[in-house]
Amino acid sequence: MVIRSSKEPSQRQLRVGQEIKKIIAGALEKGEVRNPLILDNLVTITDVDVSPDLKYCTVYFMTLNGQNLGQIEDDLNAETWGMKKLIASKLKLRYTPDINFRMDTSFEEVDKIEKLLRDPKVAKDLEAKD
Repeated sequence: MVIRSSKEPSQRQLRVGQEIKKIIAGALEKGEVRNPLILDNLVTITDVDVSPDLKYCTVYFMTLNGQNLGQIEDDLNAETWGMKKLIASKLKLRYTPDINFRMDTSFEEVDKIEKLLRDPKVAKDLEAKD
């Protein structure tokens, strides 16, 4: 799940995050990773959070089928050196951020909430308030 701090990210953090997202998504799309499990699963980069000092970033991902997420997370984190090198070659920053991949669980949370809203007891309560 994407949890943000109470302070909103700066425009620079957002821009750097979007560029990192494009670079990593492009590398995954072109098959520039060595791991076959990553290549066999359609990995989507959903969000990138960059720290205020631009030295760390968390990259959130999801797969199309939602399977093997734990293994893919480990495999992506094993590929961080290559990703960092790729980002350094494409972005001109003083420091290339350290990357941490995490599975995006926000889709599961949305699904849970929608199931609760479709529950007959909840629907009855919502109708009673109207």
